[in-house]
Order: sequence, then structure tokens, then C-alpha cells
Amino acid sequence: MLRIAARRPREAASFSRPLALLVAGALFLENLDGTVLQTAAPAVARDFGVAPAGVSPAIVGYLLAVAVAIPAAGWVAERYGTRRVFLWSVVGFTAASVACALAPDLLWLCVFRLAQGTAGALMIPVGRIAVLRAVRPADLLAAMAYLTWPSLVAPVIAPFLGGVITDVLGWRWIFVLNVPIGVALAAGGALLIPRNDEGIRTPLDRWGYLLTAGAVVCLTGGVELLRGGRPWTVAALVVAATLLAGVAAQGMARRPHPLFDPAVMRIRTFRVGNVSGSIYRLVITGAPFLFVLLFQAGFGWSAAAAGAMVTAVFVGNLAIKPLTSPIIRGLGFRRTLVWSIVAGAVTLLAFGWVHASTPATVIAALLVFSGMVRSIGFSAYNTVMFADVPRDLLPAANGLSATLQQVGTALGIAAAAAAARLGTGLAGPDAVELGYRIAFVPFAALLLLPLAGALRLPANAGEHAAARR
Repeated sequence: MLRIAARRPREAASFSRPLALLVAGALFLENLDGTVLQTAAPAVARDFGVAPAGVSPAIVGYLLAVAVAIPAAGWVAERYGTRRVFLWSVVGFTAASVACALAPDLLWLCVFRLAQGTAGALMIPVGRIAVLRAVRPADLLAAMAYLTWPSLVAPVIAPFLGGVITDVLGWRWIFVLNVPIGVALAAGGALLIPRNDEGIRTPLDRWGYLLTAGAVVCLTGGVELLRGGRPWTVAALVVAATLLAGVAAQGMARRPHPLFDPAVMRIRTFRVGNVSGSIYRLVITGAPFLFVLLFQAGFGWSAAAAGAMVTAVFVGNLAIKPLTSPIIRGLGFRRTLVWSIVAGAVTLLAFGWVHASTPATVIAALLVFSGMVRSIGFSAYNTVMFADVPRDLLPAANGLSATLQQVGTALGIAAAAAAARLGTGLAGPDAVELGYRIAFVPFAALLLLPLAGALRLPANAGEHAAARR
């Protein structure tokens, strides 16, 4: 078997913390806008004179636009230059935010959300590759620590933040507040992203792109339809996504300029970080949704109380951040992944024994610990998958990783909803609380699946990316 991992990873300049923070801010903004509008849906519906469910196209449209654009982001960055694409995507996102704030009706809001999602999809992988190209292997862990927190924090605080902004200022301010952040990101990008790539003229793998985008759209659309209870349509979309992805993979293996170079999947750390890591991200992304269901539907808490309690996960994320890199350096990537998976599964399982009468301090402590564990696991996966990728394969690795992360995020909500339906179905209509507690058992079992991949990593996997400085 060809061992590409034996090739030494790229060498680069010293680690730029300002650049990493800049890109982290862009990633946070994109992640936040993907879900922040959900809690504002009733207010948007009142303004436009429609039912709250009628606002869903503005939410789903954003996610679908991200799904369509993200597979091509790597090629766009290579073709037109990382700096140029990042700046234009930030400008486009900011302009679309202004348009959303001024939208005269729901139709135009949906149109502007499509534009916002497209620009946001470019910010994700393009910003990350700007950081990856600017760090040495020994600094990779420190750099990825900055890029991990947006995907951890944004989904947790978005519902709470969206509700507060809507109640205090009105839903349009959700988009207005993007403007100063966007201006700061554009100014920072112009100063910090180096002018050292002028673009490489390679043809776009059109069929690979169309098939991959189609697969991601089918999965994302299927997740949204699952919430509306259309199982046969969802099943058809999942089958279609699987077929499209299979055909795309076969075609890319034969083309001279594939959308994603299949060679990256022969790098063990990259393969484990993305295949096993996608399952890990799926569960970790869906867990806050399951927490909210337990607190609201199971315990009868208000939406505000449930949202406030779930922010304890965010507290755990922040509390462990200073220790995340030392833990990974001390244990190594393999042991860190194994223990974060096991600890995460045990924590989820513990919620099966939480009752409405359980003291709030105990519930909050469990959530804080859950936030700590997921922060460590996310950081380890996000770093190890790029640890052995050579510089010439970075665009392919980055693009494929961003696409798989999008899929994992979308499927996380679906998995949580499926677990909730299974639990409530087993418990019956007279034991709603028990049903939502049961839901954590299959969810915890699902989190154990990535163990197989983590255990197959060598003990010294990615050690050069976690070297002591």
C-alpha cells in the first residue's frame, strides 16, 4: 500500500496568531448565521404576515447554499488566490447581511440568504487554508485550536443569542450586527493574509463538482424534511446522495484534475480524522439539540430556560481551552481521541439517568464536562487530519474535509431527531420524559463507533504536529 504519510508535511512560515484569530472570527460568523435565525422565526413571520413554518425557506436556503458552494471552494481558492477569494467572500457575506436586514418581504429575504450562504461557504475552507499554508507542522496544533472553537461555540449560543437580539432590538439586527464584524474581517484579511499566491489555472472538475454538490444537497435537504416527518422522501434522498457520492468518487479516481484528489484518503491520519471524525462531529453537533428536547419536551422547561442551561456546554468549551493543547501533547493524538470518545459516550449515557427533579447544578456540571470533552476531541480530530498532508495536497484535503464536515453537521440534527423518536416510541405517550432519556442510549452508542478508527492509529500519529515548543 502506498504510504503517502511518510512524505514530510509542508514547511511554512512561523505561526501567526492574528491570522488564526481572524479566520476563527470568520468561521464563527458563518457558523452562527446558519442557526441564529431559528429562534427569530416567529418574529420574522409576524413582520411578513406568514406562519412561523413559512420562514423555514430562509433558514434551509442558507444551508443549501453552503452545501452547493462548499465543494468548489478549494478550486476557487486555487484558481483566484486565497487572499482575493477570502476578501471577496467576506465582502459578499457582509453585503448580503445588509440586504437581509433591509429585505422588504420573505421572498427577498430567502434570495439574500442564498447569497449570504454562498459567500459564507467560501469563507470556511478558504480561510482555513490561509492558516494551514502559513504554519509549520510543529505549530499546527496551536493554529487549529483557534479554528476549532467556532464550530463548538456557535451552535450552542446561537439560539440564545438570536432570542436575545430579537427580543431587545428586533430580528433585523441579527444581520445588522454582522456588518461591523464583516468590515473588521475584511480589513484584517487585507493586512494579514499574504500576497503569495496568484492562482493556479487548473480546469474545474465540473462533473465531480455537480455530483458532489448534488449529494450534499440531498443529504442536507433530507435532514430538513426529516423534521417534517416525511420518511420515504428522506430515504429516497439518502439513497440518491449515496449513489451520487459513489459515482463522483469513481470519476475523480480517473480524472487528471479531480475536484478532490483521492490520494489524500491514503493518508491514514487524514482518513481517520475525516471518516471516524465525521461520526464524532455528527454526535457532538446533535447533542445540544437532544439536550434542548430533554429539557423542553421532557422536563417542561421554557425555551429560554433550556437555552440558558445548554450554554453550560459553552462554559466547558472555554474552561478547557488553555489545557487542550497540553493534554494532546501529553497523551498523544491516539490516546486523546480514545479517551475523549469514551468520556463523551459516558457523559451522554449519564443523561439517561437525569430527571426533572435532578438539581440544576448537577445538570449544569454534566453539561460543562460534556463541553470540555467535546472541545478536546474536536481539537484533536481537526489537527491530526492535517498533520501528515503535504503542501501540494492541502487544497484537496481542505476541500474534502470541509465538505465532509458540512455533511456531518447536517446529519447530526437528523441523528438526534431519530434517537428522540426511537426513545419516545419505546417509552410510549404516557412516559415522555423517559422517552427522551432513553434517546441518549443509542446516541452514546453511536459515539463509540469512531473508537475503531482511533485505535488503529499508530501511537506516534501526528507527533510532529503536537511537538513541544
